[in-house]
Amino acid sequence: METESEPYVRLATLRQLHQVMADMNTARSLADTLQTVADGVVNGLGYELACVNLVRPDGDLVVAAFAGNPAAEALITGRVGSRESWDRRLNMGEHWGDLVFIPHTEGWVLDDDDVPQWYTEGPAPRFEDEWHPADRLFAPMYTPGVHGGACGELIGVLSVDRPRNGRLPGAWGREALQMYAFQAAIAISNARLRANMQRALVRLERDQQALRASEESFRQAFEYAPSGMAIAEMGGDQHGRILRTNDALCRLLGRPASAMRRYSFSDLVHPEDIGTLLRTSAEGGRAELRLARRDGTYVWVSLRNSVVADAADGPRFLLTHVEDIEERKRRELQLAHRASHDSLTGLPNSAELRSRLSARLCKRQAHGGALESTDAAYGHPAVFDANGHGFDFPGSAALDAYDHHVHTVAPEESERDDGTKGLAVLFCDLDGFKSINDRFGHNAGDAVLIEVARRLTRGVRDGDTVARLGGDEFVILADGLGRADAQDLAVRLRNEIIQPIRAEGRAVRVGASFGIGWAHCGMTADEVLKSADERMYVEKRSRPKQHRRVG
Repeated sequence: METESEPYVRLATLRQLHQVMADMNTARSLADTLQTVADGVVNGLGYELACVNLVRPDGDLVVAAFAGNPAAEALITGRVGSRESWDRRLNMGEHWGDLVFIPHTEGWVLDDDDVPQWYTEGPAPRFEDEWHPADRLFAPMYTPGVHGGACGELIGVLSVDRPRNGRLPGAWGREALQMYAFQAAIAISNARLRANMQRALVRLERDQQALRASEESFRQAFEYAPSGMAIAEMGGDQHGRILRTNDALCRLLGRPASAMRRYSFSDLVHPEDIGTLLRTSAEGGRAELRLARRDGTYVWVSLRNSVVADAADGPRFLLTHVEDIEERKRRELQLAHRASHDSLTGLPNSAELRSRLSARLCKRQAHGGALESTDAAYGHPAVFDANGHGFDFPGSAALDAYDHHVHTVAPEESERDDGTKGLAVLFCDLDGFKSINDRFGHNAGDAVLIEVARRLTRGVRDGDTVARLGGDEFVILADGLGRADAQDLAVRLRNEIIQPIRAEGRAVRVGASFGIGWAHCGMTADEVLKSADERMYVEKRSRPKQHRRVG
């Protein structure tokens, strides 16, 4: 019999049901949906335990989600009960609409079947409508019927245990549980649909023939894809023009769908990546490149293209999957930077210095002192004689690779500047650095190295290289300098270095000795560095000892 307060209880229950149903339909995946369904029975309907038994493709039911008791959840989640045992349960007991209640007086016959189960402990009931610990209540979940009724196939069963008030559910509680099971079936069906759409995207990528699926199926897979998708024209005057984009791509680039239709990917790609894009579009493959956002910045993406064709006209469209790889690229660049740069000063390290220097030098051949350069873009060896003039291999077509290589020469060694500009290599060794380490510790020494690196970098031009060779040795690569220019640069850098440096709360000073070498084709990077190193030691020994000490 209803009491005066029951309408208020019903209103509160409706509010709870509304919230848990909203949660069900906003879950991100099938697993989240199943767990939300179980949690909703406990939080919204007031049962102590709830179990979601989901029908598997083979017909058996697996415990897919559990709520209310962590110990029970760990014990039975993932266990399977046969369809035969479940059919037996659903066909016995009392039928409350679509619900099935098996009282403890009948349930003992099910103790030995293979359905996973858990009971809450408690005293035997004292009243007729009290819940017994061995009572069982099931809410079958069916796919929605054509007219909204629950007359489809069984997709799972909600099993609940012990209402919190300790009493058997009344008419209102039964109806609420039945309504909840109906809505849970809809949410699970929708979650399965979303999962199927994501799997369809993978199949579309692996197999272009999957694009012959129905327009509606493709539309759903396209619109709800978690990563960017676009369809572009293929062939004709409008080749590459974007016809359609999904929300994920619009969010990634910060552009509305209406604006995206005014572009092709070639309009959005970074200028340095246009060649990669064109090759990828033609081949229907994949590439990593940068696309422009609306704010003018660029984002690294992975493009995967598939050709959409029809049986009559052949290739019609290009389906492009756009995945945001900005974070991965950032990590790759960081790793590459760490491998090629000094961890203390941030300058290029010895390996990077040699790589940059070697890239400017062509190699000496064994025959007649000729020089050979390999152009990475064309793969043609360009051969030079000892004076730097190029010539062809006998019987071969004229090679143009050396047109792309600037032959490196050194200024003449004379007191008079002949105007020749070359690649100067300045080898810098700090004077008095060891005494700072010995007197003030390695932290002070590190602070000195960092500041020297900063001053050297500040003192050179954009495009010059300042590298730390190791210890207190630095190397500067400065292209396009004459001998006088290189000497002036060494003086300026020395004057910068000898200024006081704050380290560990005190002012210290170091000196610097510079050796100037010149790189020219026919030398190896190690030969160039050794030449500059030797000149540095000549310069260091030529100055009075007191001029080399710290001030």
